[in-house]
Amino acid sequence: MEVYNKNTAQSMLLELTNWTFVNNGIEKKFQFKNFNQALAFIVQVGLLAETKNHHPELYNVYNKVNIRLSTHDANGVTDKDFDLAKAIEKLF
Repeated sequence: MEVYNKNTAQSMLLELTNWTFVNNGIEKKFQFKNFNQALAFIVQVGLLAETKNHHPELYNVYNKVNIRLSTHDANGVTDKDFDLAKAIEKLF
């Protein structure tokens, strides 16, 4: 399983919108009209993550959702993270 670093991840990040490499993970901040939309998005992400057996770190404050992806058993970013990020993009 290839583990990406900040430099090797750059080409993969080009395929995503507004995701950044931070501390051996990739992150994105989402903003919604209100809390209900943010919560609905979190539920969709959770269901998607469960089907892929790869679970993100989710942070929510009112209408904002921050997502962080990292493959914990690899101690960094792998293709699993980029695959889940692409799938999350389709939800937004």
